[in-house]
Amino acid sequence: MVDKVNSMSSDIANQVFESIHSLMHLYRAQQYRSLRDGPFELTHMEFKVLAFFARHPGSTQSDLVAHSGRDKAQLARLMQGLKSKGFVQGCADQTDRRSIRMELTATGHEVFNTVEEQGRHVSNSAVKGLTDAECQQLNELLARVRANIENAN
Repeated sequence: MVDKVNSMSSDIANQVFESIHSLMHLYRAQQYRSLRDGPFELTHMEFKVLAFFARHPGSTQSDLVAHSGRDKAQLARLMQGLKSKGFVQGCADQTDRRSIRMELTATGHEVFNTVEEQGRHVSNSAVKGLTDAECQQLNELLARVRANIENAN
């Protein structure tokens, strides 16, 4: 009897994670489509780099590498593309002339804000029909699931 209960619980757990996976796949596909088909023709990684410097102005490319865990050469190519589009600019660090501090240009801020708004639209569409209380409850449940994963041995 215990095995049957554990098996059913395991089946439900698998269904929960299949649902989460499916949901995130749909959400990311919508985001990628918005980026690709939007007026700025950004890739997902280009936007992630843009967002990093929007949230961490004055950071260096080394900071980006440490934050993202991505390959330094890949990020250098992405940075060069964003510079050539006029979305980011750099200036020499006052204390270490070898370091370049990066920041968004006015155009880069406009692009970031526009794409962020598109992301909010996708998120709002996803929870359409749910009350604020239901959204809060969902957040709380997902936080508990996350804590369970983080605390697993």
